[in-house]
Amino acid sequence: MIGARLPLALEQGGLAVPEGRIAVFHPVADADLSALPINDCDVIQPFRPVYDAFVARGFNANVTPDGRYSMAVVCLPRAKAEARTIIAMAAACTDGPIIVDGQKTDGVDSLFKDLKKRADVSGAISKAHGKLFWIKSHDGLVDWAQGPALTDGGFWTAPGVFSADGIDPASALLVDAMPAKFGKNVADLGAGWGFLTAHILTRDVNVVHMVEAGHMALECAKRNVTDERVKYHWADATTWKPKDRIDTVVMNPPFHTGRAAEPSLGQAFVSAAARILAPSGQLWMVANRHLPYEDALAANFAKVVDLGGDNRFKLFNAARPLRKRS
Repeated sequence: MIGARLPLALEQGGLAVPEGRIAVFHPVADADLSALPINDCDVIQPFRPVYDAFVARGFNANVTPDGRYSMAVVCLPRAKAEARTIIAMAAACTDGPIIVDGQKTDGVDSLFKDLKKRADVSGAISKAHGKLFWIKSHDGLVDWAQGPALTDGGFWTAPGVFSADGIDPASALLVDAMPAKFGKNVADLGAGWGFLTAHILTRDVNVVHMVEAGHMALECAKRNVTDERVKYHWADATTWKPKDRIDTVVMNPPFHTGRAAEPSLGQAFVSAAARILAPSGQLWMVANRHLPYEDALAANFAKVVDLGGDNRFKLFNAARPLRKRS
């Protein structure tokens, strides 16, 4: 909702846009940035579908900051550690004000209190269930920055990466159900930091395509899975197109980009799997039990087997994709 609060800050709150380049960190795909000059905006967005959306809108986009900026706008994510890391990143590359915008459900009030202890905080525009404020000066905030780190479990993760604190139980359930043979060409859609791929590589495969939209998750995966048979793709799994046909797809698809569940996202993963599979290819999939994927599986595959699961997750094996490979 930055579009509701930023104009108020500029018109009534005493905030002025300085001359020079402006960095906008992690905005959502449809964020209203019309209050800012598009030609001077550099969108910092490591999530590939949103990155592509801003490029399509005419913005310059980067995964990480590129040089110095006269102002930064930070759109808060849900995870507090990730939010602190982004604010620290903005502080490290910005010579002017740093604007922080977020919803109350994403912890903006808590960060506002934390930053008042560390920085010269101005403004407090509250509207549309959120808050916007800005920092004029700060003490560096270097200690807020968290990059990839090795966990007690022996794998690399980072703030904001899915299942950053441990092995996802749904993925662990899928690993136990996976077959002994996969075929030679395998794709892990929505691969995260690499747990499923690591287990796929214990089979006789020639290549595993790790397809992951989160840039940081893929960077962690490159540390966790170093086998030469792996190919890493920073890509939207729902639109990714392999050069060669895929024998097996394995996936634990995401089902939300915000707080609300979006079953259509997982359904799009099912359609993508059918699209990239060879005619004799198979899909191995796990999902939360309450999510409605059965119709999407039936529409995309001639054979669907419910493998059971447990009270939280359900497992499927689907074969003979119905859609022609594009």
